[in-house]
Amino acid sequence: MILPLVEWTSTFLEIIGIGVIASGVLYSIVCTIRHVISSKPDIKFSFVVFRRDLGQAILLGLEFLVAGDIIRTVAVEPTFRSLGLLGGIVFIRTFLSFSLEVEMNGKWPWSRNSNQ
Repeated sequence: MILPLVEWTSTFLEIIGIGVIASGVLYSIVCTIRHVISSKPDIKFSFVVFRRDLGQAILLGLEFLVAGDIIRTVAVEPTFRSLGLLGGIVFIRTFLSFSLEVEMNGKWPWSRNSNQ
């Protein structure tokens, strides 16, 4: 009884993650096009805003995808092989998240509030 619910939940979270990324891409494109065709377009600013919006959507989508992977691996397939694969997936997605955060803000996520 509980196994199908856990499987459905992890699949649902992964679908949400994909949806967040896809809708973020569309949102970023639409906003950039609107800004570029405005009366005083600033292409450089448009590009910066596009990258920021797209990066935020990817980061949020990655969080949902990781949550779905964790639930599926721990609750549905708790083998050493699946845990190793989960560790690799989480490592890669965490690396991507940190890389996107540094690229968007120019500093590490943990140094956001510091004066450096």
